[in-house]
Amino acid sequence: MNLLLIIIIVVAIVLAITGGLVQSLQFLLWVGLVLAAIAIIAFLLRSLSGRRRGV
Repeated sequence: MNLLLIIIIVVAIVLAITGGLVQSLQFLLWVGLVLAAIAIIAFLLRSLSGRRRGV
């Protein structure tokens, strides 16, 4: 009976850690997408803003 209890506790801890990591990875994924969108907008503004240098 004690072995079964230890196995259940270990599985619960692993699932709790995995759930926390998945939530943080989802948050980081959204942060990455927002930063990518800002970078694309900045690139488009820079390329379309007429920063042409005539040589």
